[in-house]
Amino acid sequence: MPLLSARTKLATVSALTALGAFASMGTATAATPVLNGGWAPSTRCPVDATAMISSDGLDTSPQCVVSYSFSGSIKLGNTTVPTGKTNLQIGVVQNADGTNSVVAPAGGALIADSATVPGGLLGLMCPSDIPFVTDICRQLSDASLNKITATMESVGTPSAFDQIAGVLTDQPIVTIPVRIHLQNPFLGDNCYIGTRSNPILLRPRNLNAPEFGVDRFDGDGSANEEGDLSRLDLLGSTQYDDTFAVPGASGCGLGLGLVNGAVNLKTGLPAASGKNKLVLNDTQTHLTGLFAPGLLAPDAGKVFSQDWHSAVN
Repeated sequence: MPLLSARTKLATVSALTALGAFASMGTATAATPVLNGGWAPSTRCPVDATAMISSDGLDTSPQCVVSYSFSGSIKLGNTTVPTGKTNLQIGVVQNADGTNSVVAPAGGALIADSATVPGGLLGLMCPSDIPFVTDICRQLSDASLNKITATMESVGTPSAFDQIAGVLTDQPIVTIPVRIHLQNPFLGDNCYIGTRSNPILLRPRNLNAPEFGVDRFDGDGSANEEGDLSRLDLLGSTQYDDTFAVPGASGCGLGLGLVNGAVNLKTGLPAASGKNKLVLNDTQTHLTGLFAPGLLAPDAGKVFSQDWHSAVN
């Protein structure tokens, strides 16, 4: 993956950084391997996925993308939720025509800390003139019953990548469909903001241009200025989106939707474009690929996979 080529294709890295912001509303549960040296960030890269391993090095080239941050916030209507540590990992198949195909890990692309909705149920839907909700509000002196956690979930494949926008500012980089799962005993298991058929569509942008760095290393991750692999680091940018619309809540209230109205009224949902905002602070992103994939044709994808496995400790 020549350096100049990589710099022209950074949208994949920057675009998906913003998705990592929303991942901070999730919960990390799966154990991940430890990788050596230059491979270290790419612990969940789907190197064995069919699309990745079949890359031929000429028409297609495999890459690993990692994006993470430790803080940020998301405003949905009248409610702002702080985000914690995030980690997004995907595989990318870079095509000869300049387009990119995204491959998600088998366990999902997003792993991150969970987030607690400020004020819990009391803040989200109380007081209320809905009798069923009023009864719930009377029972919320128990902090454990009041607490709400929010989990962001991908509900489709990202689209509309703009490679050049990845290194510019204020240009939409990618469209990412998501929904938010609200969890609390009174809300049931199916309370969501956004759905698979009507998701929140995020179009993240760079507020400031990221700083660049490049590392070269051997297949096992050992540093080598003439190694077959390169990792492009894209560091320190703030990303944001204030253009996405947010649909109303659905399925809230023991699966019957009995408290949808209370949640929507207090939260200010549905909320049109301009009333919502995502901010992700100090993003750290890494794109790893073969420095010269054509030299390994037609087995570039297989070599890439073997190298990743050789770096697992």
